[in-house]
Amino acid sequence: MCDNKINGFASKMIPTKSGSIFAHTGGSGPPVLLLHGFPETSLMWHAVAPRLAADFQVVAVDLPGYGRSDCPVHGNDHVAMSKRALAQTLVEVMRQLGHDTFAIVGHDRGGRVAYRAALDHAGVITRVAVLDVVPTADVWDRADDRLMLSFWPFSLLAQPAPLPERLIAGDPQAVIDNALSSWGSSPKAFPDWLRTAYVEALSSPEHVHAICEEYRAAATVDRENDRASRSSGDRIECPLLALWSADGAVGTWYEDEGGPLEIWRRWAPDVRGAPMSGGHFFPEEQPIETANYLRDFLATNRQQPAAARA
Repeated sequence: MCDNKINGFASKMIPTKSGSIFAHTGGSGPPVLLLHGFPETSLMWHAVAPRLAADFQVVAVDLPGYGRSDCPVHGNDHVAMSKRALAQTLVEVMRQLGHDTFAIVGHDRGGRVAYRAALDHAGVITRVAVLDVVPTADVWDRADDRLMLSFWPFSLLAQPAPLPERLIAGDPQAVIDNALSSWGSSPKAFPDWLRTAYVEALSSPEHVHAICEEYRAAATVDRENDRASRSSGDRIECPLLALWSADGAVGTWYEDEGGPLEIWRRWAPDVRGAPMSGGHFFPEEQPIETANYLRDFLATNRQQPAAARA
């Protein structure tokens, strides 16, 4: 594994009941947890985290089963890699770091863990930012050929083992090249050292299996948990920020429903957000703009009235 670090941050392994979690820590101020997506690791925040560290105590982790974090013990029901289980593990991580309450920011798969944490741990999560996602149940309820053809991991990685595991293991470089070049982002946003780190993170059979289990959970357990939350009227009570790629899937597929903000407002009473320039990986393409949006949101102490929300 490449020993890449985020400039100015310490790194450590934090033991939990579900295995150890790799974390970068740095900065001072109110705590904020940063979560990555597929096929990346916590290194996706390499340009954003230092900009936030001037105002916040930042923790950027490899999700359980990803990168340098341990893989939870798996059963046949995919529960170990459900967003509920991952959120519980990360709340434990933050407690061990001395943070009983904290804000959480997630991109892609990390965004799904982030909003589930806000639903399940309402007294713990102070603010939640979700980057380029809508809720998992909403994705599946509206799934069509665009999802299947554009974001192939949703369907391919959810297939029964060992088919997707064997396909990824056959050429992890091809997976990284396809994702980083086909989802609307500029290849210039990913230096060689970062691409190498992402390829190495997909070169462990154990981690590849965990990642596929996470996608299987999204198609089953997570989907049902979302529907149960929606049916019971569960709401995300803390302020929520949604950012999305202006020209990407989230920004264009849901226009007939009022866009992603209207979808998120069915889940949370205090929602604001904006489209971002760049593709799906805009935090790496536009780190200054992303950090500025996050800083302003995380530093806001009072909720905005509904009429003032973006």
